[in-house]
Amino acid sequence: MTQTLSSLEGMTTLYMASQQGAHTAESIRAIIGQLRVTPMFQDKVSDDEAEELARLIEEKYGISMGLGAVVDAEGFRPWLHDARINKDIGDFYWGRYRQLLNLKGLPKSVIDATDEVTDRILDRLGDPRNITPWSRRGMVVGHVQSGKTANYTGLICKAADAGYRLIVVIAGIHNNLRNQTQARIDEGFIGRDTGRLAHANKAQRQKLIGVGQFDQREFPVSLTNTLRDFNKATATTNTSQIGQYNVPVVLVIKKNSSTLKNLLEWLKEHSVHQGTQMVSQPMLLIDDEADNASINTAYSRDEVTRINGQIRELLSLFHRSCYVGYTATPFANIFIDPDTDDETLKQDLFPRHFIIGLDSPTNYFGAQKVFLDDRERHTRLIDDNEDVLPMRHKINHPVGVLPGSLVRAVRSFIVARAIRNARGQTASHASMLINASRFTDVQGRLRSKVADLVTRIRDAVVVDGAKGQTARQNPEIEALHEVWEAEYPDAENGSWPEVQPRLHEVLAGIKVVEVNASKRSQPLDYDQGGEHGVTVIAIGGFSLSRGLTLEGLTVSYFLRNSIMYDTLMQMGRWFGYRPGYEDLCRVWMPADGVGWYAHIHEAMDDLQTQLKRMELAKATPEQFGLAVRSHPESLIVTARNKMGTGRELPMKVGLAGKLIETTRIRMDPVQLERNRDAGKVLAAKVKDLGLAANNPSRGTLFQSVPVSLVSDFLRAFRSDASDPLTDPRLINDYIDARAESELREWDLLFASAQKTMNPPEELAGLRISPFTRAVGEPDLRQGVLTISGTSRRVGSPGDERVGLTPEQIDQATRSFTEEYSRQGKEVPKTLPPRIFCEVHGRRPLIILRFVSPSVSDELLKRKLPDVVLVWSICFPSSEVEGGTVEYVVNTIRLREMFGEEEIEEEAPGDIE
Repeated sequence: MTQTLSSLEGMTTLYMASQQGAHTAESIRAIIGQLRVTPMFQDKVSDDEAEELARLIEEKYGISMGLGAVVDAEGFRPWLHDARINKDIGDFYWGRYRQLLNLKGLPKSVIDATDEVTDRILDRLGDPRNITPWSRRGMVVGHVQSGKTANYTGLICKAADAGYRLIVVIAGIHNNLRNQTQARIDEGFIGRDTGRLAHANKAQRQKLIGVGQFDQREFPVSLTNTLRDFNKATATTNTSQIGQYNVPVVLVIKKNSSTLKNLLEWLKEHSVHQGTQMVSQPMLLIDDEADNASINTAYSRDEVTRINGQIRELLSLFHRSCYVGYTATPFANIFIDPDTDDETLKQDLFPRHFIIGLDSPTNYFGAQKVFLDDRERHTRLIDDNEDVLPMRHKINHPVGVLPGSLVRAVRSFIVARAIRNARGQTASHASMLINASRFTDVQGRLRSKVADLVTRIRDAVVVDGAKGQTARQNPEIEALHEVWEAEYPDAENGSWPEVQPRLHEVLAGIKVVEVNASKRSQPLDYDQGGEHGVTVIAIGGFSLSRGLTLEGLTVSYFLRNSIMYDTLMQMGRWFGYRPGYEDLCRVWMPADGVGWYAHIHEAMDDLQTQLKRMELAKATPEQFGLAVRSHPESLIVTARNKMGTGRELPMKVGLAGKLIETTRIRMDPVQLERNRDAGKVLAAKVKDLGLAANNPSRGTLFQSVPVSLVSDFLRAFRSDASDPLTDPRLINDYIDARAESELREWDLLFASAQKTMNPPEELAGLRISPFTRAVGEPDLRQGVLTISGTSRRVGSPGDERVGLTPEQIDQATRSFTEEYSRQGKEVPKTLPPRIFCEVHGRRPLIILRFVSPSVSDELLKRKLPDVVLVWSICFPSSEVEGGTVEYVVNTIRLREMFGEEEIEEEAPGDIE
């Protein structure tokens, strides 16, 4: 979009926001028509451009956002409503920020929802008019890249309006993350470019940005800037004025023990020792990425304790303080008990007063769209890296050539940027992410090779790009055409005659940068964009995995193998908002990664749903913390903060309403045969009972099967030790506790593939056609069949409906869709299994099937067994002991299951 159209969009949305009531397609076009004839836009916007803008605004104003869920501690007393009525607080800072959100083109419905949600959070902070000592602890749970920074910027503005005078934002653990957060606070709260305030030349100091363009009466004081973190010497120059500040003081600091130590010392020296002037004022502390380093981190245990202790000490310096942790991963260790439940609460960062779940707007480009609803469009599989850049490699690994999939991804990015330019998005930014190694040295070699590739393509376009149809005689341009033909042939404004002329401008401006902790790293500076936005390929590791936003992220290449939920979700930088180019976005990753993300999304969605249920049940944060700790997936997150201890760890695990499957099978021929024998015994015993065999479309179903037969089968069956949820001890302990009640009788399905080339297998006289399932190649080399492909399922969507009546299926579906509609969210195409597992009164369901493993590598094919027997269990809701079972595992086992946590490792001399 050109600068003129961007300005016209901003003016249109401001005008719309000033009017009451809903806007129609006609009213939007009328407003644009009125503004087009004003001197600012006259003769500058064509009819086609005006129509394109009208459609864009229509799309935005069809976006909505729910208000999320709130879980409060007992005794919550609201204060904000009365304060507003009594005019005890203003709206200067929030008013400016709301104008900025309007100018940025956020839909009015989303701004209104943000207004309401930030009011909810503020109401749960301490009332700054209350001068008696108080402390509040809370947490806000959002989605990755869904607008958490915008939310807490709004909260900061409202807290300042309410009377908070010191606001501390603890940002990422790297400088680039802190700097980016500072820039956001500059724009949304301060209103001035803090990097210029330290400039020696007075004329260069005053650069108004963001909210500063609307009202300059009051500027908050910032003791940090976009160039440097908190510094005692610099802050001390303002010491004499601290007690005289009539405006809020804000700091954006790195989550680093040295920085926190300096801040604590400075506060003690210049506030506590001088009559506690600052300490008597209310303080708000925002902990961004609260699960990282505050309690749970890859640092040593001493470092964890130090940062945690320093945050608690900082809070304790103030008579009145609030701590609000923001995170996208509710499995974070702030919920997980480090030693015991009591010890968790003693950490004093547990959100004991409130937990708020943020809903994402309906245009959020998240895991549901990428990995479930529209997977074929957006995801591409990496299966050619092992010989060139294996998943597991050392710090000195050479990068002689790039994997073909990476070359293709780079070409796709170039073509996608050209299409965006053809759509009028030239002034917008566009980014590509490459996250393929945790070693900064390897990242540097990758950057060099990718830069060589871009240079080669650029040279080809400079020489032959303007030659019309004959340009494709150049192999590099023909390669771009092949990528266009495979990826974007039907894209709007994306025909090849529209793409080819724009290749030169794309390649002339493209930059390949390294973003990490090394000295070679370059900042992602998106402020340089003017008539042409920044086009960048960013190569890195941890810095690209935590908090850092890549503007206009279009193509991602992701080659990492962590199975830690929070690690994987934070690495998902491709989530967010993609207005006008969502259809062009692509993510390259291994098949296992695609499956894990789909699986994790369902687990996260499950917890968000649980949060809403707990709100309705008026549960407390402590109860939600226990629910998270007993969620099956918490085992995976728990693993990483337990590595430093050497004892057994008791954990309560909940299986109620869950679908559990054997997605990992050890390739031990003897055990595979024993598993098959266990299936034969089960089938034979069920047939001996004389139970009627139904034949639904999915196979042969037996109903009212005694629990003893199922338990015997599960005790004999073995999967892989790295999958704790299929451990026979855990499963049978859970079943035994309910064997006389809710799990007394089972439905048993012997599933059979309907469309398959595989010959049928026999199990005690039952003829069962195997299902073909892809298996992960890296695990296969380690002797494990990871049965998932891109679905992370051994079964098929809808299996969990077997045994339910049509009325039960309809009721479960209707309840789920109504819940989504109430939240203003689009109903996902793929319904989560839990809604059918949780149907009231249903029997537990166990499904046995044969799987024929498939892999593309010809050498690995020779190692594969013809078929393996696997199972799935759909557990119904439970009312026995809260639906949990005790599970004990030692740290050695955890290390075997999940490996050590991946952290970015620098080459010698790279550490700052």
